[in-house]
Amino acid sequence: MGFQDRGYYAESRRYGSMAHWTGVNTIIALNVGIWLANFIFRGNLFAGLLPPFSINEAFCLPEDLPRQPQYFYTLLTYGFLHDPTSPWHLIFNMATLWFFGREIEATLGKGEFLRFYCASIIFAGLGWVVVERLSHPDETGWPLVGASGGVMAVLAAFIWYYPRQTLLLYGVLPVPAWALGLLYLVSDLGGIGNRTSNVAHVAHLAGALFGVLYAWRGWNLDGFIDRPRAVISRWLDRRPRMRVVRPDDDDRATSVRPGDDPQLDEAVDRILEKISRSGEGSLTTAERETLTRASQRLKQRQRS
Repeated sequence: MGFQDRGYYAESRRYGSMAHWTGVNTIIALNVGIWLANFIFRGNLFAGLLPPFSINEAFCLPEDLPRQPQYFYTLLTYGFLHDPTSPWHLIFNMATLWFFGREIEATLGKGEFLRFYCASIIFAGLGWVVVERLSHPDETGWPLVGASGGVMAVLAAFIWYYPRQTLLLYGVLPVPAWALGLLYLVSDLGGIGNRTSNVAHVAHLAGALFGVLYAWRGWNLDGFIDRPRAVISRWLDRRPRMRVVRPDDDDRATSVRPGDDPQLDEAVDRILEKISRSGEGSLTTAERETLTRASQRLKQRQRS
């Protein structure tokens, strides 16, 4: 049976990485759920029945993070928090993610899209902390919350992939995607340095920069996970192994057909599982070459 006929690969081809519950749906559900929980626990609902507790205060990104490195996890958690006093901050971010994130997820695959989104939040948060510390080293400002950095990365990637796609500005005025990106860029550049604004323009710009770099350079974040795993696997393969020799081992050895490559089969299985999990767009060049080599070997076996 060829790798094209295996069950999980066939399902991936039939439905794609967007089948059933998508990464965009996951992100939106998580943000909405956290907003509702924060709204309830802060005492805005059922006052007196529950002790007040602010999720935002516990997981926001502090401006002076270098002085509080124990809160490193807030580089990710802040991106799932929004203003609990009004739903509009949440609605605007999630609506933008819904409109543009689905196209990016269809291009990258679910797993890679989630990695890209989380990495963009971290990158945007780091950029914001660095700029705030350098520009106001002796001041303590407000902490950062909001998904805008990740959402701007998604929007920037969309504009890079589809620059001439027509979009409706304010739902009325048709403009190309690149023009919308230019408007956001001018707005955020103009807002830098305004300490009275509650909009984190630097985080927007940092997230957009990450999205452009990701799309332009063709990065694949799964490779950062696979690389240390591959190093460990190669090290384990080099170790001498002890085995027990049985009388029927010679018969088993002769049952393997010439040309069989168990290591190649294992590599193909790992790659196909990755396709079913993250989509074909997540494959590296080396993984695509491995599939091609396996396909050629299969054809040779069938001819013989």
